[in-house]
Amino acid sequence: MTRLLTTGDIARIVQHHGLADSFRQLTRYLTEDYRRWQEFDKSARVANHSDEGVIELMPIADATSYSFKYVNGHPKNHRVGLPTVMAFGVLADVATGTPTLLSELTLSTALRTAATSALAAQHLARPDARRMALIGNGAQSEFQALAFHHLLGIDEIRLYDIDTAATEKLIRHLGRVPGLRLVRCASTAEAVRGADIVTTVTADKRNATIITPDMIEPGMHLNAVGGDCPGKTELHRDVLARATVFVEYEPQSRIEGDLQQMPEDFPVTELWRVLRGEVVARRQADEVTVFDSVGFALEDFATLRWLRDQSQALGLGQDLALVPALRDPKDLFDELGLTAGLAGVEPIAAAQGRPGTAVASPVPAKPVAQPA
Repeated sequence: MTRLLTTGDIARIVQHHGLADSFRQLTRYLTEDYRRWQEFDKSARVANHSDEGVIELMPIADATSYSFKYVNGHPKNHRVGLPTVMAFGVLADVATGTPTLLSELTLSTALRTAATSALAAQHLARPDARRMALIGNGAQSEFQALAFHHLLGIDEIRLYDIDTAATEKLIRHLGRVPGLRLVRCASTAEAVRGADIVTTVTADKRNATIITPDMIEPGMHLNAVGGDCPGKTELHRDVLARATVFVEYEPQSRIEGDLQQMPEDFPVTELWRVLRGEVVARRQADEVTVFDSVGFALEDFATLRWLRDQSQALGLGQDLALVPALRDPKDLFDELGLTAGLAGVEPIAAAQGRPGTAVASPVPAKPVAQPA
């Protein structure tokens, strides 16, 4: 049987542990999997683009487990009452191909994206960073804000969104979080001024320059989350040119990230090398660093592992007959509840006695026309 986890199950996991500990657990799983980077069979995600958005599949596997995520990105979905991002994922056994877990990943993607951002910033931002600008206050923003607050000690977040209702929504949710000061700003430039960390998480599917070179201050760390498909950017190319840039999986980031603006030989460092201690992330206090985050399948793999372990520990989820349990593994036809009857006749015998199976009457043969 396949274990099914719904949105309610994910909520119960987070309610059980609290957000702070959930983020800590997720970063531990992420770190474990990034540190064994070479063990994974990796590829860039497969994307189907339309005028309104993109639908993607994100596969990855190690020697024992395979996972994929189905995810969309449709910036105008809010106009029809749907989330911009919707996702589900599967964890399967490599030895047999059996899908062992089917889980929602809409809530979970927001959790893992924020956890990945904070994990990268723990290594790339200055240790004394306490003030963050958050540009884009939509569905991902609360998760980013709380991950940085709980995992890095960020105590002031300067907010800006072209949609003031989005900012008010964020303040309504987080306005009473102890030790967290939220500041409304009238522009991106005002929000960024004096920030130690700048997180951009905008949704428009277009080449944009949310952050321009004149906004950059020495020692800043930029967490660029929204530029995550071809033709969609947030940072001016000159911001990248003057920074040390880190990515998840270079072949994917060069197609989808802000990195798509740069020449093929522009140097970047993959995050796993930092987490394994192979590369010194920040060499000096005034260095400008960028995490060009587009989301990578390894992060969903780690998240699905975490969800599987939590569902087992907490007794959550339900068994789902996603794959038939065959009496004879070589006899798939028997699962239909039919017998091999004569052509033109609906078989009855095998259906009798099977719960929930309708029994059809024989279909009379059509008369054969006689020659005149």
